[in-house]
Amino acid sequence: MSNNYKADQIKILKDLEAVRKRPGMFIGSTGPRGLHHLVNEVLDNSIDEVLAGYCKNIKIIIHANNSVTVIDDGRGIPVDEHPIYKKSALELVMTMLHAGGKFDTKIYRVAGGLHGVGISVVNALSTFLEAVITRDGKIWRQTYTRGKPTGPLQIIGEAEGDKSGTKITFLPDPEIFESTYFDYERIARRARELAFLNKGINIEVEDERSGKKEVFKYDGGVVEFVKYLNQNREVLFPEPIYIEGERGDVRIEIAIQYNQGFIQDIFTFVNDINTQEGGTHLSGFKAALTRAVNDYARKMENKELNLQGEDIREGLTAIINVKMPDPQFEGQTKTRLGNTEIRGIVDSVVYEGLVRYFEENPSVAKIILQKTISASRARQAAQKARELTRKKESLGGGTPPGKLAACSQDDPQRNELYIVEGDSAGGSAKQGRDRKFQAILPIKGKIINVEKSHLVKVLNNDEIKAMIAAIGTGIKEEFDISKLKYNKIILMSDADVDGAHIRTLLLTFFYRYMQDLIREGHVYIAQPPLYKVTNKNKQYFLYSDAELNKLRESLKGEKMEVQRYKGLGEMNPEQLWQSTMNPETRTLHKVSIEDAVEADELFSILMGEDVEPRRKFIEEHAEEVKELDI
Repeated sequence: MSNNYKADQIKILKDLEAVRKRPGMFIGSTGPRGLHHLVNEVLDNSIDEVLAGYCKNIKIIIHANNSVTVIDDGRGIPVDEHPIYKKSALELVMTMLHAGGKFDTKIYRVAGGLHGVGISVVNALSTFLEAVITRDGKIWRQTYTRGKPTGPLQIIGEAEGDKSGTKITFLPDPEIFESTYFDYERIARRARELAFLNKGINIEVEDERSGKKEVFKYDGGVVEFVKYLNQNREVLFPEPIYIEGERGDVRIEIAIQYNQGFIQDIFTFVNDINTQEGGTHLSGFKAALTRAVNDYARKMENKELNLQGEDIREGLTAIINVKMPDPQFEGQTKTRLGNTEIRGIVDSVVYEGLVRYFEENPSVAKIILQKTISASRARQAAQKARELTRKKESLGGGTPPGKLAACSQDDPQRNELYIVEGDSAGGSAKQGRDRKFQAILPIKGKIINVEKSHLVKVLNNDEIKAMIAAIGTGIKEEFDISKLKYNKIILMSDADVDGAHIRTLLLTFFYRYMQDLIREGHVYIAQPPLYKVTNKNKQYFLYSDAELNKLRESLKGEKMEVQRYKGLGEMNPEQLWQSTMNPETRTLHKVSIEDAVEADELFSILMGEDVEPRRKFIEEHAEEVKELDI
């Protein structure tokens, strides 16, 4: 790896136009997701220095005015003049889109930035940005506003010894973002993840607004990551299996641990990017795991055994961490690894590592085998139950499942399925809907908690069977998005504690069994009103106390008749249509998996077997509850 990181290695691909006009194209949105993407872009530059072997310490500070500083002890962005553009390399990196050293493999063999839009986008979307660079014995400084330099690059001091590094402070532009408030927990989560994926680096996060400060450093790397994910589960053996290997420029680290549960949790990363849609590295891992366990089973138990991949992955928590040059990303959200050669590399490293581990640790190998054989028997029982259900459905002439009120048009792109809590609300929804494109499936009470239940039990639950049949995609390994019958699946429950519990149970089911429905934006939560206010001959549906207070102020003491809805069943069909089902006037919240690791942790805490973490979570977050309706 070359330490000769200079201006002539900075390559320009495109100018910085359009970032302020169309920020969503570059950072995803102008909401909280886009705002926090700015921190990630700056952080990615520091992590690239970690990957290149030059950075050990990173500090992130959220200041009282909602500006953010990221400091690292890497090589420092070059400050010498570019031979063609006659500007400092720093200014080029800060003011031109796609300008940077990542396009030169001599400088960064491995780089984390997913699309390389980089820090210039942060600069363009900030009212103020300060870059302080320490390198070559000097400290350099330049400031910018909305992407343009406010003055020349200047030397502001002498560096101590051979110190080097980059310090970036930026203040997001309130003209661009809906809110410029940074969420400490969100930033800390990403810092923790990066510390897990780059063992030994030290990342400190400080919030000057609250005084909160955390340091993330994991010498065990991905092994500690797996332990962290399994902290609220009963594990089958205390120390995760760790496998590492190199093939040319590709470095692979894998950590594996089984728990008593029925869910498989495999998280895959390439150059510190969470490849949420998997890809060739995941395929290689699955193939190797299946082959290694089957080989061991045939050797130790029965020559005729043929265990399936899903049996072997039941209760598995795994991290796949790949570092490589030039990753090719594909898929809906550009987070599926496409490099074909990686499948074979991961396959061989994992297979060799597991065979060796099983030979050296027969007691753990036996535990994994017993878990897998038990899962295989349960799967076969579940399969029989499924086949029986299908036979019953075919004997019934393909009638709609359960109490489904189907829609009249056959257009999956436009059709909507409302999953409604309770028969009375279901009755109102059936009468109030637009029958052409809105289908209604009432569910009775609380569905089974899939986090605690085996697949056999889940598939025997009437409400879940009705949902699976209505949606049409199948579940888990059989899931096929092309068979989806509805573009929108809308969860509609009461605006109270019980309603929230039912929503959580439904979301747990979708997250664990039909995750791509959420990932591809098909799952929504309906927001029913809390109040109906009548004033003279006008009706208002209001969704919060704040809206009610605002209306009171605007009417300034005219007479108001206020009805507080306790549940969906209190609304007649016309009110339900006007307030919650009419596409012109309703409020829907799209469910997204922005952070799969956090979602996984949250479902494990809230829906898992262990009571103590749930109690702790509720105690810690109790003050955040705005309204408790019992």
